[in-house]
Amino acid sequence: MSVDELSTVLEPRPLPNFVETEEVRGITERSLAYIQAGFPIHFRGVSGTGKTTIAMHVASKIGRPVVMIHGDEEFSSSDLVGGEYGYRVRKVVDNFIHSVLKTEEDMQRRWVDNRLTVACKYGFTLIYDEFTRSRPEANNTLLSVLQEKMLDLPAAREGNESYLRVHPDFTAIFTSNPEEYAGVYRSQDALRDRMITMDLGHYDKETEIEITKAKTDLSSEDSAKLIDIVNGLRESGKCEYAPTIRGPMMIGKTLKIRGGSVSKDDKIFRETALEILTSETSRVGSKTHQAKVKDVLNELIDKYC
Repeated sequence: MSVDELSTVLEPRPLPNFVETEEVRGITERSLAYIQAGFPIHFRGVSGTGKTTIAMHVASKIGRPVVMIHGDEEFSSSDLVGGEYGYRVRKVVDNFIHSVLKTEEDMQRRWVDNRLTVACKYGFTLIYDEFTRSRPEANNTLLSVLQEKMLDLPAAREGNESYLRVHPDFTAIFTSNPEEYAGVYRSQDALRDRMITMDLGHYDKETEIEITKAKTDLSSEDSAKLIDIVNGLRESGKCEYAPTIRGPMMIGKTLKIRGGSVSKDDKIFRETALEILTSETSRVGSKTHQAKVKDVLNELIDKYC
């Protein structure tokens, strides 16, 4: 494997502080079963539901090196397969006759395989994070990879092969946000049909408490208070966007820096919780919704803390 190819590969390793409750184990076990049956998997859900984290966790269970791609509107097929980059210089010195010194320089564009080609060639696990942020036509090359297990190669690539047979150990894991999100394209039906989609929502209360505790070093009691507040906010119907587990994590980490405690009488806590959860659940500049959310949050803080 070349230096360029090695630079795209991640070592499959367990994630630090990863929380594995019964619900998470169930998602992991089903994912691995689908993969073992030969199907790529697709984690779909709103921002903050842990799609990328669970994708990395499943990849670590597979045990193969990981190649990661992040969806981008500017992507083209060459960003997945490869292209010509830079120049290669070849110098020939002819000193067969001692009185003659001959130097030749041959400068030409150099082909470099990109992440999809590397993963297909060596049988690595591909994680394509937020793949619907790339334009649909850029992802067309994935159709033959997932169905026929063949990767079409550009004519400019070195060698005579017009295609690459996908390594039998190759695995693909996709993540995406809902189509109504800004900057998200509707994926091709043909591509979605080739993968098994697992919709991820908010985790159960036990899992969210354990995640908050692991990521913030808060006690189980304080973590439970934050999750009760977030659940109450979700059920209130006053939010433009339902709060995710990211809110409690942000609050817990900020309290540690500022020296606050999860108590209704702690000014630092109330100020931090109001600011973080209001910003997470309302559009920028939406003063009416922000005021409603703050009223609900003050009630929930008084109730649970």
